[in-house]
Amino acid sequence: MNLKNRKVLITGGDKGIGKELTKIFIKKGASHIAIMSRSLTGLSELKKEYPDVNLLGVKGDMSVTEDLKKLIAEIQQSWGSFDILINNAGVISAGDFESISDEDVVNMIQVNLTGAILLTKYSLPLLLKSDAPAVMNISSGLGLIGMPFYGVYAATKAGLKQFSDSLRREYAPHNLNVICVYPTATDTDMMTSSGRENMDSPAMVAQESVAALERGEINIVFGGLQREKDALFNFAHPEKMDESIAKKYDDLKKSTQNHRAM
Repeated sequence: MNLKNRKVLITGGDKGIGKELTKIFIKKGASHIAIMSRSLTGLSELKKEYPDVNLLGVKGDMSVTEDLKKLIAEIQQSWGSFDILINNAGVISAGDFESISDEDVVNMIQVNLTGAILLTKYSLPLLLKSDAPAVMNISSGLGLIGMPFYGVYAATKAGLKQFSDSLRREYAPHNLNVICVYPTATDTDMMTSSGRENMDSPAMVAQESVAALERGEINIVFGGLQREKDALFNFAHPEKMDESIAKKYDDLKKSTQNHRAM
């Protein structure tokens, strides 16, 4: 897939992995980038760094349906169509399942899964005008292997996996390329409260993800070959994976109690 002169929409594209994706698409020759986030805190910096690129910033919340509709309406009015949708925005609230607030449960589902699905639905009429339409969904390694204390977050990311596969198969006659990305722990604002060390860099995750999109791949799993093997093992032998994770239970419980980025 040639990215030169492409028009791209990236949710949460002004920070973290999304910001690095924005930079890479620009370097690859994308001519138009639309970014939606709740604050647009990094947009001014991007505009200063890339003054010749058509950067469209739209403030909005993935959990608010009307914001999604307004976003697509603005892109339609400004551009007429676009080529690539990146569902990147996400939130997380970890810890003891019973202690996670109802508000956090609902918000994780709305932002991470429902919002991504609805935005894709609203985007398709514009995407399918492209000669090379594509959707990139940013899932998580937790969408492949459910871990204790991340139940709701993992459910939303597993949902993105199944949505990606279904969407790709349904729209195969339209040549819609759908790729799902499964990062491991990545050094972004979302992970600040996790206490994790030795995380992947968002720049590396973004670079490898865009390269996979260019190659026409449908999945990219971070964490090396062992992560892919673990995912297959988890599917084939979940009870044995239970035993393995049980050995780390206390450490996992301790490390997740303050992990929240909503």
